[in-house]
Amino acid sequence: MPRIPRCMSTQHPDNASVPFFATAPVLAGEDEIREAYYAYSHLGCDEQMWDVEGKEIDTYVVKKLLSFFEQYFRDNVLGEDLRLTLRVPNPTVETTEAKVLLETLESIPRSYDAARLFYGRDVSPIFEVILPMTTSSRCIDRVYRYYRDFIVGRQSQRFGSDDITIAEWIGSFGPERIDVIPLIEDLPSMLVADAIVEEYLADKDVSDQRVFLARSDTAMNYGLVSAALANKIALHRLDELSGRLGVALHPILGMGSAPFRGGLAPDTADRVGREYPSVVTFTIQSAFKYDHPPEEVRKAIRSLEARTIGRAMPVDAERATPIMERYSAIYRERVTALADLINRLAKAVPSRRARKLHIGLFGYARQMEGITLPRAISFTCALYSAGMPPELIGFEALSNADLAFVREVYPAFDTKVSEALSRCDVDGPNVTPELRSALLAAGYDWRPDAEHLATVRRIREALERSESALLPDLVLRAALLRRFLG
Repeated sequence: MPRIPRCMSTQHPDNASVPFFATAPVLAGEDEIREAYYAYSHLGCDEQMWDVEGKEIDTYVVKKLLSFFEQYFRDNVLGEDLRLTLRVPNPTVETTEAKVLLETLESIPRSYDAARLFYGRDVSPIFEVILPMTTSSRCIDRVYRYYRDFIVGRQSQRFGSDDITIAEWIGSFGPERIDVIPLIEDLPSMLVADAIVEEYLADKDVSDQRVFLARSDTAMNYGLVSAALANKIALHRLDELSGRLGVALHPILGMGSAPFRGGLAPDTADRVGREYPSVVTFTIQSAFKYDHPPEEVRKAIRSLEARTIGRAMPVDAERATPIMERYSAIYRERVTALADLINRLAKAVPSRRARKLHIGLFGYARQMEGITLPRAISFTCALYSAGMPPELIGFEALSNADLAFVREVYPAFDTKVSEALSRCDVDGPNVTPELRSALLAAGYDWRPDAEHLATVRRIREALERSESALLPDLVLRAALLRRFLG
């Protein structure tokens, strides 16, 4: 396997600012082709995740990249020097998008043909796909086997006993197989990520396997502390599994710029890299790319690219599990109480990517305790706009002993809380007396960002007065101050 990428540019729409190359505030179509080229050539990312999940797909991305930016890709071979990795729908969960998976897999041999014609030799521009919401080894194995057996495998079939094969008719199929990267998002699956991967690899002769651990949806569904602890437990167990199997496992950690969604931004890249030493690949999401000066972005990406990969930090899972259970219960109870406010403010969050509607046939809304919530970025933005950063929700569930443990295994926790407090309206109606008391007892003080606080209070006034026309501009103003939507 070629060198594993360190910085995966993604299409997560968490940016407040619109990139300079965009023809509209909502990126779609050819703008996303230009974005991939920009991430490779100007920012220094060595991988682009191409999102097929939840939007109208462009299965000609390889052909367009090679034809639009010919000289660059002659000098930087797609599939060798650079990677393009597809995130596909998971038919087990996304039933209305199930056949999009098949269409996407069918496009891989066509992209292979385009690259072979372009480079004059066999090159696999796409040889990996990411499977979201993975909860079992069968989810991964079905994608692996479908491509191998029903796409590539059919090329040797004949139309009749006296006729030619499919390969003789339309040409051979490549690559012969693809690697499937499980994207594990829910907390129960995160805690058995090693078992899922071990079962998947049991009948495969491989030397390397990438594993993608989510942060956004895990935090949204279980809270900041639970998401961070689950990530760290999974990373440690994957490290141990790699030693047992003799297979190199290469973790990917999905992190956005908002502290709640990971807190990976140009000014935190070195700290995040140190905190997660076994992570090989970090996601470079849109706020990272577009809400900071380009030179700062490039410098941070160079730092992540140059990291030395180490071993994961051991975590006492038996100690962590009851903390996660108590914390998640309080977190979910509080989010349920805030659901109406979250949904009202989410309508004012500006769209940054063309995605299918989150209702009806193309529903992609998140559900919790019988309520429907927006996706993670809008969820996070709505809470920041309300002066109630989600990093703080559930904090009162932590005892002194819990807090000491969290601080030990999650060194960035105090920084995350302090960052959240600077954007929190502590005196506002959404901060409960219990939370305020717990924060004070833990030794935190409130040093507000005055401009952000004033904007948040103006948002609350607009909500109370039903001045809905003002909300989008105010929500965006606060996001620009934070340098991320959510």
